[in-house]
Parts: sequence; C-alpha cells; structure tokens
Amino acid sequence: MIKRRPAVVVLAAGRGTRFRGPGHKLEQQLDGAAGADTLLARTLRHAIATQLPVVVVTTPALAPAVHKLVAARDVVTLPECDAEGRPQPIGMGHSIVAGVSATGDADGWLILPADMPLVQPATIMAVAQGLERYPVCYAQYRGIQGHPVGFGTELYSELMALQGDEGARRIVARYAAQPITVDDPGVHIDVDTAEDLARLRG
Repeated sequence: MIKRRPAVVVLAAGRGTRFRGPGHKLEQQLDGAAGADTLLARTLRHAIATQLPVVVVTTPALAPAVHKLVAARDVVTLPECDAEGRPQPIGMGHSIVAGVSATGDADGWLILPADMPLVQPATIMAVAQGLERYPVCYAQYRGIQGHPVGFGTELYSELMALQGDEGARRIVARYAAQPITVDDPGVHIDVDTAEDLARLRG
C-alpha cells in the first residue's frame, strides 16, 4: 500500500516538430480508427488510473483537447507568446517547473511525457512507491532507463530551478537515481515521428 501520494506531471507542451504528420502528434489516434484513444488520451487514462494527483502541462493549441480529458484545475497552460506578442520558448525545463509549481503540496513528482501512451498504471505506481525509499528513481525495463522518473519533495528547489530545454538529467545524475525494475516495455516507447506512430499501430 502506497503511503505517499506524489503527483503525476504529464508533459504535453512540446510542439512535436519532428512528427511531420497531419496535426499534432498527441492528437493522433493510436490505432487509426475513428473514436480510438489518441496518444494523449491513452497516456492520461493510464496516469488517472493510478488515482494519484495528475497535472497536465500544455499549450493553448492543445488545451482544448486536454480539457476534454481532465478537469480544468488539473491543467497548466503555458503562454506561447510574451506580453509583446513575441514567441516564448517552451522547453522541458519550463514544463517541469510549471507542473511542480502547480502541485507544490504533493509528496513528490513523477515526470511522464505525454507521448508515451504505453506506460502502464502499475509502472507509474511502482515508481511512486520507490519514492518512499529514494529521493530520485525511475522505471527500468531490461536494464535500460525509461519513464516515469520520480523526484522526492526534498528536490523541489532543484526542480524549480530548471530552465529552457534542460530536463532533469542533471538532477538524476547528481543523486544517483535508483532504478525500479518493471515488466513494461512501454517505458521506452515514445512517439516523435510519423514512423514511430506507424510502428505503434503495428
């Protein structure tokens, strides 16, 4: 039984420029059939199934799709432009800061990219349980690191200091992150390109 309740921070603010298909990659249907789950919907379905707090960090372009899937209070929409209308860079660091800031009272944070729809709820829970023993831990399948990556509350300040495209790799390395072995190949499978999506659809 899990004692602590870390928040699942789903990162859905990337522009997905490598996808080069019609529409945003996160709005693509997993099996190509009408009414099927999108990548975003499946990732969120798995996160919500854990019954842990979930917050989604997204952009104005994707916000309507996100709001169909989660309550407005659980969505953080990053501005794409500043007050003068200049494009704002939205890097992974910005997204993590926004998600952690919005859930500052959580018992830690599990960082999950929205383009990883095959990560299973049990895997997310296993990493959440790992935070009861380790300040930093991550899902591992067959000896290879994957997602989600978990951070304990003691790392709040370091997470809030992330900038730009800087993910949390530096923190993971500094704190000798612990692997949580799971039987879930989905921890390695993300969708960056149209070819990735085609492979996923099989």
